[in-house]
Amino acid sequence: MRVTAGIMEHQALVLAAIGVLGIGAQWVAWKTGWPAIALMLLAGIIGGPVTGFIRPEEVFGPLLEPIIALAVAIILFEGGLNLNFRELRHAEGAVHRLVFLGVPIAWVLGALACYYVAGLIWPVSILFAGILVVTGPTVILPLLRQTNLAQRPRAILKWEAIVNDPLGALCAVLTYEVLHRAGEGDTVVGVVMSLLLAAVVAGLIGWGAARIVAWAFPRGYVPEFLKSPILLITVIGVFVGANMIQEESGLLTVTVMGVALANMKLASFRDFMHFKENVTVLLVSGVFVMLSASLNLEVLRQFEWRFLAFLLVLLFLVRPATVLLSLAFSRVPMREQLFIGWIAPRGIVAVAISGLFALKLGELGYADGGTLVTLSFAVVIATILAHSFTAKLAARWLKVTGSGDKGVLIVGTTQWSLSLAELLKSLNIPVLIADTSWQRLATARQRGMRVFHGEILAEVTEDHVDMSEFQALVATTDNEAYNALVCNELAPEVGRHAVFQLGDTSDDNPRALPPTLRGRTLFASGLGVEEIARREREGWDFRKTRLTDKYTLEDARADLPPDADLLVLVRDGGKLHFFSHASRPKPQPGDTVVSYAPPREPALARAKKTPPPKGDEGMIPLPSPSGT
Repeated sequence: MRVTAGIMEHQALVLAAIGVLGIGAQWVAWKTGWPAIALMLLAGIIGGPVTGFIRPEEVFGPLLEPIIALAVAIILFEGGLNLNFRELRHAEGAVHRLVFLGVPIAWVLGALACYYVAGLIWPVSILFAGILVVTGPTVILPLLRQTNLAQRPRAILKWEAIVNDPLGALCAVLTYEVLHRAGEGDTVVGVVMSLLLAAVVAGLIGWGAARIVAWAFPRGYVPEFLKSPILLITVIGVFVGANMIQEESGLLTVTVMGVALANMKLASFRDFMHFKENVTVLLVSGVFVMLSASLNLEVLRQFEWRFLAFLLVLLFLVRPATVLLSLAFSRVPMREQLFIGWIAPRGIVAVAISGLFALKLGELGYADGGTLVTLSFAVVIATILAHSFTAKLAARWLKVTGSGDKGVLIVGTTQWSLSLAELLKSLNIPVLIADTSWQRLATARQRGMRVFHGEILAEVTEDHVDMSEFQALVATTDNEAYNALVCNELAPEVGRHAVFQLGDTSDDNPRALPPTLRGRTLFASGLGVEEIARREREGWDFRKTRLTDKYTLEDARADLPPDADLLVLVRDGGKLHFFSHASRPKPQPGDTVVSYAPPREPALARAKKTPPPKGDEGMIPLPSPSGT
């Protein structure tokens, strides 16, 4: 009993260590800006081969392979949920080319490189090249999350990674089945036709499962608290079922299921989407740490110098040639083609499938099968290090980055929000004003501000507004309930800590919305919509003050009227720190503090100086924010 208890304690400790290392690496990556995939790889190597503390083969035994397989299936399904067909409009047909032209080209060029450079025999070369057509969401998605890319190359890389992942597995299966059945008298055509039929059946299973979910969930056949668990179990079920029909076809099934669900108008989609995203982060971190911890240093000692030449050919010839040939004469600009041709890190699927087929090739008598493990890990390590550490530099050099500095999304056009937008613009902070009324946006358009006309919560808005551009959201409409809805819905995309709204949260106001249902309140005192409107009528305005070593926040407060409120600190580089009911940012020398204060002159005298109404919509131009 004591021995069993000791084993269980050790297993629990190893599981905890895998979680700490994986999520810890993600946190360090978020904090420092270093590539998350490289840090997870390093964490696994330290926990496994270096210290010997994490030994997945010993801890999980025969369960290790199915655990990794199920994790990859869930990751691919979640990736499929992110693939909305509307994104293909921005890809200019590139995804179709990379799938239907790129996969065969990469397969042929990879096989030539494996045979002539790495020195593998032809059967093993063809099989390994099929595996290498993948890039994989487990490595691409963390890389895209940390790289400020323009919309088109971001969409192309994401779609390619998720769609090609199961195709790489099917290429390997096709090669293996041809080798395996050749000795049994089957023809190549017969093997290919049977595998195509299995792939079609697998796709139909995934589509059918998606249709069942889309039919059952909205009609109340599944209670809300069971929707996410049932969806997860359904994914696992169809994955295992498809694999029983044809080995490795389960990856295609779950990908089709995810893409199908993403493009069905399902009311419950948002409910389980965020839960699954959290599960996927845990799985990506854990599986990546386990695989790198499983790395055998003895295998790496088999690394030969010709393998280094193979890696260089793979990085600088096979991948760029694949992309340039596939996207030739397309609408994708050459600089974007070059960037896509450089970014192709391999991850979990390449290693897992290589390890699986290394054993199977050995059973068929192919001695080079054992070399696949060495080469697959070498490819994973080389591509992760090469691409993750150079992605940002390459994006800047080729000018395929996003909009630049992160700005502020202001929802609602009012006199107050326009004044705030002008002040932020004067501090070189990008601003986008969103409103459903074209007339209310008239003044913003006249002043050259960037505007979005439409419902910010509409699904189609994703085609026009990239939420990754914004470091903060400010909801300023005259409807506090709508402001709360906007903050609640967009918090997962912008960040719960970065959504703000006007509205009273005082404890003595029984009609105020509770903080759990709303965004953070602007101003530490929590000013409501009616109070802001009253102050605007009285002539209140924004003021900005630069802090120094000698002129502190206390000095700035002393120079302001007693009833003035502090709104935000602006750091060098455009980073914003709002004052709210939940946060009191600490000022530093060099910060600019923005306050909202009463006028320096009586409201009546100020009104006499106000120009008469004008503008294309008959609106009154608003006073520009003044500074001290």
